[in-house]
Order: sequence, then structure tokens, then C-alpha cells
Amino acid sequence: MTRFTDQEIEALLAATESDRAERKEAWAGSASTKAREAICAFANDLPGTATAGVLFVGVRDDGTPTGLAITDDLLRTLADIKTDGRILPPPSLSVETRRLLGHDVAVVTVEPADAPPVRFDGRIWIRIGPRRGTATAQDERILNEKRRHGDRPFDARPVRDATLGDLSRLQFEQAYLPNAVAPDVLAANERTLEQRLAATKMVRAADDPTPTVLGILTLSPRARDFLPGAYIQFLRVAGTDLSDPVTDELLADGPIAEVIRRTEDKFVSHNRRAIDFTSQPTERQTQTYPVAALQQLVRNAVLHRTYEGTHAPVRVTWYDDRIQIVSP
Repeated sequence: MTRFTDQEIEALLAATESDRAERKEAWAGSASTKAREAICAFANDLPGTATAGVLFVGVRDDGTPTGLAITDDLLRTLADIKTDGRILPPPSLSVETRRLLGHDVAVVTVEPADAPPVRFDGRIWIRIGPRRGTATAQDERILNEKRRHGDRPFDARPVRDATLGDLSRLQFEQAYLPNAVAPDVLAANERTLEQRLAATKMVRAADDPTPTVLGILTLSPRARDFLPGAYIQFLRVAGTDLSDPVTDELLADGPIAEVIRRTEDKFVSHNRRAIDFTSQPTERQTQTYPVAALQQLVRNAVLHRTYEGTHAPVRVTWYDDRIQIVSP
């Protein structure tokens, strides 16, 4: 959530022609309706600024405070705008009291919506310079296109806190590319590193090399710094209950291929092999569990899990009588 500094908020307060600020002298009459229209317009962000808009309550049109008493009831009323059901989908906003030009002012900060268009009482409101108005059919088409563009698959979304330095170039060029691209294509490839990363969806774009979720999971040795659940917790329990003694454990993190490889190594080490020399003419070897089945199970658990709304890892618990795999 955006929180403007005092200097930034005062600059918005003074910029009377700004398309990112709305001012209300008091909370009376039609002010509540017009404020909701402004909040709806800020959430729609038709100009595509990707920047929060601000509603000031207790400020004149010229940017000077009125001295309005900013009470708890007023702040609660402003906060209820988010959940009263008149603006749908509900906007992302924060409400606070700020001391500006020597007076208390109520400040509502509204974030651009991820899935526009946003409607107030069934109407789509937008900013037209310093004014607000209802959207035309063309405006609505633009907002719908913005929503479709934002609804990218989770693994294609950029990880804003990550940089190109968080991806392993060695992992990309020596492990990933040889398995993903034909050798003759690689030999003739004259693209830059950023272009190759963008072509394989590891970064958002060549001119904006922000790693995607896919890039972090595939190439980052520190994937858990950005996706806290990106690891496997393996336990070998001597018994049939989780309260029994643990004889071996592993926390496997890093690039997803390394996570799977280290876990499968544990399967091999704990999968007892029996050799029968006597019951038939040739030697016969059997294992407690088919290795191929274990590999498929753990790969499915990792590749089909969700990272949204959970920090839980994939948990693999090997008991004496069973293997339990739990995937978010």
C-alpha cells in the first residue's frame, strides 16, 4: 500500500489541476456520493499511471485546509466505503489523519485496481484530467483490456522485489537452455541474455528484466526469499505416527530442479532393496516402493502446488508403513 511522504502529499494538495487528487471541504450533502465517484475513478486509473490517487476531506478546492474536525466517526465512515458494497469490486484504500499546513486533514489513498473496470452504483467513473466523468464504451473497452492484461498466469507475474542478479546465469545457460532448446538453435542464437530470459518467460521483458515467478522458481538459488513456501520438507519417521522419533530430515530449497533432485536422492537412500537368491534360478531384486512412482508423486506435488495465500512447503513424511506427501 502506497504511503506518501509529507512533501509528496503537500504537493498533491497544492496541485489543483492534478488528476490524482480530489478535495472535499466537508462530509455533508452530496460530498459522500462525489467522494465515492472519485474513489471509483482512482481505482480505474484509465490513464494508466499505476499510481495511487488521494481524496482529501477538510480541504478547499484551492488546497487550503478548512479546519474540519477529523473525528473517529468520520474516519470510520471513510473506511466503510471499501466494504459497503456500493463500489465493486471493492477498492484497495487506506484512511488516515495527516497534519497538513497546520491542520488535521482526512486522507484516503486509493490504489489502482488489478481487475478494472470498477463500478460505483453500476456506473464506471474515470478521471478526465482534474475532473471525473462516466466512462464511454471505448473507455470501458480499454479498462477491460487492462484487466485481461493483468490476469496473467501466476508463474508469468513479475516479482517486484527481485532483480536480474537474483537469477543464476550458470543455471540458465548450462542446465535450463540445453534441455529446453535444440542445440542447433542455441548455436545460432545471437540474442542477449535479457532477450533469451524474456523469450523463456524468466523475466517480464528484455527492456524490463524483472524476474517472473517462473524465473525465481527455476533459476534463483534464493527462491524462498521471494516465495517462502518454495521448498520441500522431508522427514523419515521411525514408526507410524508423527510423534515417533525422526531418524532423518531434509529441507530442500533453491532452483526447482535441485529441490526435486535432492528429494529423490532421499527416496533412493531410504528405499530398501531386497535380493532373492534362492527361490528361482536367477537373482531377483525388489524395492519397498517403485522409484518411478515416487518420482512422479513428488514432481506432481511440486509442479501443481499453489504459492498464493500460503507459505507452507510440500511435506514428504516417510513412515514405516507408508509415505505421506502433502502439497498446498
